[in-house]
Amino acid sequence: MSLLHEAIVVEKFGLRLSMDQLAAALGVARNTIYNQIAAGTFPVPTYLEGKTRWADYRDVARYLDECRDRATTPA
Repeated sequence: MSLLHEAIVVEKFGLRLSMDQLAAALGVARNTIYNQIAAGTFPVPTYLEGKTRWADYRDVARYLDECRDRATTPA
């Protein structure tokens, strides 16, 4: 995992991301995230704390690394 991605995510959003922050970081709509979570297809693990859903910065950085790897690996 890239420490650079971790540092960037933490710098911009903090140690855990709300769904609005996660949507901004991934460039998708917040409702898309909720729909994929409900369908069990969202690629970033999330968790509930009370009534608020969060994502850990390490999981977000890991997902960004995986996207980059898929984009740069020849098929």
